[in-house]
Amino acid sequence: KDIQSLEVYKYKLDDQIVAGDLEFFERSAQLFDLGLQKTKAFYPEILDNPFDFNVDESLDLDVEKRKYAKNDQELKEYWRKLLKYETLTRFASSIESNEKSENPKSKAELEKDAREKVKKIFSDFYTRMEKIRRSDRFELYVDAIAQVYDPHTDYFSIKEKEDFDIRMGNKLEGIGARLQSEDDYTKVVSIIVGGPAWKDKVLEVNDLIMQVAQEGEEYVNVIGMHLEDVVQLIRGKKGTKVKLQVKRSDGSIKEIIIERDEVIIEEGKAKSAILLKETQQKKFGYISLPSFYLDFEDPNGSSCADDIAKELTKLKADNIDGLVLDLRFNGGGSLTDVVEMAGFFIEEGPIVQVKPRGRPAYVYNDTDRGDVKYDGPMVILVNSYSVSASEILAAAMQDYGRAVIVGSPSTFGKGTVQRFFNLDDAVPGNSKFKPLGELKATTQKFYRINGGSTQMKGVESDIVLPDPYVYMDSGEKELPTAMKWSSIDSREYHQNVYKVSNLTQLKSKSEERVNKNPRFKAALEQGNIIKELKEKNVVALQLDKFLAEKKKNESTDKKYEDLLDQKIDQLEIFNPKADMEYIQSDTSRVARNNDWLKSLGSDIYADEAINILFDMVQSPSLSSNTK
Repeated sequence: KDIQSLEVYKYKLDDQIVAGDLEFFERSAQLFDLGLQKTKAFYPEILDNPFDFNVDESLDLDVEKRKYAKNDQELKEYWRKLLKYETLTRFASSIESNEKSENPKSKAELEKDAREKVKKIFSDFYTRMEKIRRSDRFELYVDAIAQVYDPHTDYFSIKEKEDFDIRMGNKLEGIGARLQSEDDYTKVVSIIVGGPAWKDKVLEVNDLIMQVAQEGEEYVNVIGMHLEDVVQLIRGKKGTKVKLQVKRSDGSIKEIIIERDEVIIEEGKAKSAILLKETQQKKFGYISLPSFYLDFEDPNGSSCADDIAKELTKLKADNIDGLVLDLRFNGGGSLTDVVEMAGFFIEEGPIVQVKPRGRPAYVYNDTDRGDVKYDGPMVILVNSYSVSASEILAAAMQDYGRAVIVGSPSTFGKGTVQRFFNLDDAVPGNSKFKPLGELKATTQKFYRINGGSTQMKGVESDIVLPDPYVYMDSGEKELPTAMKWSSIDSREYHQNVYKVSNLTQLKSKSEERVNKNPRFKAALEQGNIIKELKEKNVVALQLDKFLAEKKKNESTDKKYEDLLDQKIDQLEIFNPKADMEYIQSDTSRVARNNDWLKSLGSDIYADEAINILFDMVQSPSLSSNTK
């Protein structure tokens, strides 16, 4: 009946938006609040009584298939099953650990403990829900309107735009601590290496922030305050000071002062390694690029193109025989940086075409004509989560025949360009409503230099490797408001740096290795199992059936984890010599680097990428360095 009551607005939303009428928004927010209070009363009542796990019933976890409840009774029944499921998962886990305990509890005690844990989880959930401000909901409403015609047009509040700039620039000005809400407190969950808090050694992980004060001002009590508001109080300009009153894990209260500074977020930046196989006696460079980041606010700030140039210099100093550029899970970013980066691998020429509506396409050309930073064989690793700028680089290198694209059948398929519009510019004068935030709107499509588009289709890999994601519904094609594929005229292009000449033979050699590798078979099997579980999505709420299914799933998971996490035989991985002093200057940096090298040592996709490079190096007929 709640949904039915909103039907009257079905064909009025656009008119209301134009007129500045918020009737639909206010009504939907009211219904949300009423629903929140209604269901808030459900969970304590249901969880106050033991569940009967002998009853043979089940719960469908697929929210897409779930229909709206017809009445409160049906809604409450759904909540009963949901809470029973949440309790059962914890009860089942505690049964296993209880068997190993020196002081085992009864099943009744374990079931009660499980219910108490679930009650705490939902108590925290409703506390968070009740902290949602009207402005938060309005931002979601505006965002939903913005995405009606295109999935990549979004509304950004001031805070969201600030966070976007931090992600893009991999830096912020603040104290260098990651925070999260815990009950009514703001908790320090980690300290960023190299930041002010790390340098001063005064703030500790698990500290609870109780009060915040700016330099020369009174404390503001932040207990119960929305996390975003606490973050805004703590962040500030470089050189300013912030005073924190924190509660330590031992219960003591401390007052600390930290001078804010620039904090570099290293995890999001490019990094490189050298991969060597004993059987090949060739050194291959490997560069991981998580995103095409760029500091839009500071011309001297972080740039992924600059960082990739540095990584190439390091690797060439170590005399690599080939290069793997890993763009898997790279969500895209700066168009100017991807154009500059593509130019590192060719002498000159077009990189990508960008076309606004109703106007001719504009060609972005290599910006450093004649300056080739790497002229050897190259493989670009991609998957179905390689997006936008990743697809521009992969497409350009594929069209030029400069690199072999290896990975998923195709990349994500986002072929559109967005830009930000400050909404304050649309409102003249010093309006009391400012700042209004910004709109990120799709303004252009980009096209390959061969005239095709990556929109919807992505970049098809030259050599496809078995991939668990192939069974998952992902990519631009799955988004309901995605723009259609189209094409334009191609451009003239060629390069004489390095050309891949026989993909058919490279592909044949790779297929032969992959078919013999049980790990690739396991990766496909794992993906198929995930798909089956997703499609099934019905869980038993009867204890014996649940335990049997849990045991089966855990056994399957362990089988694949053990196989896929094994270190690859004869594969050695180490850092470029130029990085060693920097890495060894901090113990936490050493630990993170060791974890990264270890994970790379079991990466079957990176391993196959260097096998393909080895084929290219060993067989001149497969590729040629024309310089």
